[in-house]
Amino acid sequence: MLFTHVSKRLFSTSLSRKMIIKPVPCLKDNYAYLLLDQKTHQAAVVDPVEPEKVLSALSQYPGYKLSAILTTHHHWDHAGGNAALLEKFPGLPCYGGSSNVEAANHIVKNEDPVKVGDLKVVPLETYCHTMDHICYYVQDNDQRAVFTGDCIFSSGCGRFFEGTPADMWKSISTIAKLPDNTQVYFGHEYTISNLRFAQHVEPENREIQEKMAWANRTACTTPSTIQNEKLTNPFFRVESDSVQDNVLGQGKRASAEEVLGKVRQMKDNF
Repeated sequence: MLFTHVSKRLFSTSLSRKMIIKPVPCLKDNYAYLLLDQKTHQAAVVDPVEPEKVLSALSQYPGYKLSAILTTHHHWDHAGGNAALLEKFPGLPCYGGSSNVEAANHIVKNEDPVKVGDLKVVPLETYCHTMDHICYYVQDNDQRAVFTGDCIFSSGCGRFFEGTPADMWKSISTIAKLPDNTQVYFGHEYTISNLRFAQHVEPENREIQEKMAWANRTACTTPSTIQNEKLTNPFFRVESDSVQDNVLGQGKRASAEEVLGKVRQMKDNF
């Protein structure tokens, strides 16, 4: 009964004390995010595809100054608002993983932190969906969060548009090494459809069943946690006996990368 026991803690939509994270729904099913440092009143925005919605959300926090754009990857539905936002805030640092990111003026390096007020934001190379994909990890005392864009979704992962199963397994492994209580702020509201597939892969997984019941009652399912992804995300779980039995056949075994490729193909055709 782990899911029901910890659901309120795992799935709250903001963090207290110095660090505040505010989801901003955009387009059909995207999420941008505000990252606010209460100590310095500095703010960053993650993937501001609709700048007017982001600025409207920021206006709910009087006195905060927008100080950075954090872009997870170059796809238009994540980076497509950068230039318009920079027109309103000339000189604003716009971080991204490559020059392919619209209006990026600072190319980040793996694990080379950037600052948002007193918050240290650590870029993590998480290639595959695109080969410039960056997740951003931030810690404030015992509070931890990671913005995963289109690399990791709640109980799912992004399509392998530019990389290989080996690339995605490396990226998943990078995220899975974060502390279990790290909150996972993902780029799209795909949770229910992802859970339908997860149930298909592991029909006996009780944690998936409980999460589906919760998601059906919840309009906004961000954030998840690393702990919950390890329990409910078939792409995280490709080394488990349950996933390997159901994907390969009872008792058959293969590498994580091989099973991941098969699970991704299954999901693409689901």
